[in-house]
Amino acid sequence: MARLPGLVTASALALAAAIAPASAQEALHVAWYGGNWGDAFKACVADPFTKATGVAVVPEVGTSTVTLAKLQQQKDAPTIDVAWMDGGVSELAEAAGVLAPITEKGVPNLKDALPQAVYSNANGTYAVGTGYYSLGLTYNTKEIPQAPTSWNDLWKPEYADAVTIPSPANSSGVPFLFFLHKIWNAPAGDFAPVFAKIKELKPALFFDSSGAASNAFQSSEAIIGAHFNVGAFDLAAKGLPIGFTVPKEGVWATDARLHLVKNAPRAEMAQKFIDTALTPAASQCLAEKLFLGPSVKGVNVSPETAAKLPWGAKGSVETLYLLNWTEVNAKRAELVDTWNREIARK
Repeated sequence: MARLPGLVTASALALAAAIAPASAQEALHVAWYGGNWGDAFKACVADPFTKATGVAVVPEVGTSTVTLAKLQQQKDAPTIDVAWMDGGVSELAEAAGVLAPITEKGVPNLKDALPQAVYSNANGTYAVGTGYYSLGLTYNTKEIPQAPTSWNDLWKPEYADAVTIPSPANSSGVPFLFFLHKIWNAPAGDFAPVFAKIKELKPALFFDSSGAASNAFQSSEAIIGAHFNVGAFDLAAKGLPIGFTVPKEGVWATDARLHLVKNAPRAEMAQKFIDTALTPAASQCLAEKLFLGPSVKGVNVSPETAAKLPWGAKGSVETLYLLNWTEVNAKRAELVDTWNREIARK
């Protein structure tokens, strides 16, 4: 009889463990970007998910390429359950065999995603977008009071030595070459006219990172050039004289995509997390905080936010130039080599 209290206590503990919320047993591991991106993902998706399920979220902070490297290293025994990665890296992850299919059974809100934001192949849906961002024309409103109207304005003599565009070292560099190839109607597969035109540009710098672009605009080293709408409006929010515009030729864009990791240790909760990200509330929140173009149907944003979305105040996802990343990745090494020989060493 003296042992009964101990037995009861042990049984109670076992029962408590069995019925304890998932958060008390195991957290969900989600790979996302750093800085204000990670802050927004937490506020818009992770916190509502935790509130609804009781499951804590542990962020694995890193760039898309860093996340892909982790997934490849962990392929046989992953610790990450869900991963945000950009377009381009998303296709590489699928080819590497580290992703599991996303289905409407596991993620009911998948049906409400825009068709352009659902990425599928013969294996099923391997990624879903959670918001678009674009590389547009960014300019110093003090130096350039009237918004530029064309990408060709970068070559105007008055902007010599005060222009910035991305180098291929930046994730936007090679896609930007594809975009210029399109708007200049260069022959199919021939990038020689694009490189010839870039050789005529007189830049302040070719930026290797988005941070370098922001620093150049902040210091006025650059007064006009290419930058992401997210970065440009972040500078403007800090009180800097920075404008962002969608020129007449348009802009190229990509999206921040969610992926279900193959053999994720917490697959059921991982799917619930993705489902949370595909709600109108989450999409609206990401639009308000990061100016991401909503990838979910039925999202309404304030007029102020609408003007800062990747397609501009009057555009939509239909007006964005969305890349074929399989083509981009196939051409990437060749274009980087040409850039290094003809531009970087000039």
